[in-house]
Amino acid sequence: MVMRHVRRMIHIIPKPTDTPDDDSTGTVILELKRAGIRFGVLDLNAVDPLNCGLENELIWVCGIRQDGHQFETLNVLSLHNRVINTPWSIVTCASKAMTTALLLKYGVRTPETAYIRAESQAQDFILRHGKVVYKPLYGYDGNGIRLVTKPGDLGPGPWYLQEYIPNDRDYRIFVLGGEAVGAISRISDSLTHNIHQGGIGTPVTIDEDMRTIAEAAADAIGIDYCGVDLLEDKEGYTVLEVNGTPNWHCMSAPIPRLLAEYLIREEREMHA
Repeated sequence: MVMRHVRRMIHIIPKPTDTPDDDSTGTVILELKRAGIRFGVLDLNAVDPLNCGLENELIWVCGIRQDGHQFETLNVLSLHNRVINTPWSIVTCASKAMTTALLLKYGVRTPETAYIRAESQAQDFILRHGKVVYKPLYGYDGNGIRLVTKPGDLGPGPWYLQEYIPNDRDYRIFVLGGEAVGAISRISDSLTHNIHQGGIGTPVTIDEDMRTIAEAAADAIGIDYCGVDLLEDKEGYTVLEVNGTPNWHCMSAPIPRLLAEYLIREEREMHA
């Protein structure tokens, strides 16, 4: 890698789904400006990671596209820089199967789940539970999630299936640096309570059980910050999924400021 002198700053990869009315990147940038911190916007489509001069810098990934080029560019940059969140953790969260596998490995409670291709196994799973939830393996914003009651409703495999837990709400917990710092409940009349699918978010207090399982989920993934989605059943909370590029809609906690402060701390510790 050819190295050139680069003035230290926080390099920002904006979330590609940001809009003027829903600008996650912009809210954190505003907090960095208030703190007098230098930053620059990094366009992954305009960077040659093998010859860009970035070394020992902090790169904040607010979001990336599900795109092989962007992932590989970020992966190479992570060899010589501190990337938050790491490419590995973002991709892990994007894969529901890998997320579930890590939750199970580290003993974090999650609904019974199967990732299968054989129709006989899918039929057995559905018959055992009566109702199951089908989720696209790499889905986001609640798209494509549906309730399945018979194998003929599945469509082509493979299938990521979870037991159905009756509910009228779920919870999004924002975990930053290993600590649960904000939470909302999301309520809707539909199967998925995601705000992008019409769910209504309301701030809630983080109780100790909620805190324990959300922080354990983030630790299992090995991620700087994330949104942990929970359901509550008769036995307590269970983790539905972990989002590696989360929004923080409706939270009363000052997430943009807390996130900016975390980035500033991490950047300073790199060069202490």
